[in-house]
Amino acid sequence: MTGATVWLTGLPSAGKTTIARSLAERLRGEGHRAEVLDGDEIREFLSAGLGFSRADRDTNVRRIGFVARLLAGHGVTVLVPVIAPYADAREAVRKQHQAHGTPYLEVHVATPVEVCSARDVKGLYARQAAGEISGLTGVDDPYEAPEAPDLRIAAHEQGVGESVAAVHALLVERGLI
Repeated sequence: MTGATVWLTGLPSAGKTTIARSLAERLRGEGHRAEVLDGDEIREFLSAGLGFSRADRDTNVRRIGFVARLLAGHGVTVLVPVIAPYADAREAVRKQHQAHGTPYLEVHVATPVEVCSARDVKGLYARQAAGEISGLTGVDDPYEAPEAPDLRIAAHEQGVGESVAAVHALLVERGLI
């Protein structure tokens, strides 16, 4: 059984987790082993104590990448909805997967910051605007959008079902499900 890591990167409130959870449900319904490594849950349980400095963000991404690679190496399709704002950290995860012969796909959930701010699922944009927090990715902290992802989804222009179908089609096309 082939496993793979599908890394969904994008701004806060872009739709990464919604797409990942819906895709996981579809994959499980088709009889595939699928897990979601949600960035918020990982921060609570695996990366507790890390802040949001560049070094801490990179450490968090490396940890998530390691766990994803282990699971994928055991036949699980691992969906990773994590901001991962820095291109070099995402590339390091890709290279670690390649070194172990583990498939890795990068999906950019390319929702514009204005749309993400209007959605503001966690209230982060409002808190940043009020001066309660700083270092919000895409607002006052950098986000390096992938230059050549395996798939780019304009989640603000299509529904969750269409986004899930696009990622599913990529997995089929690459022979990973």
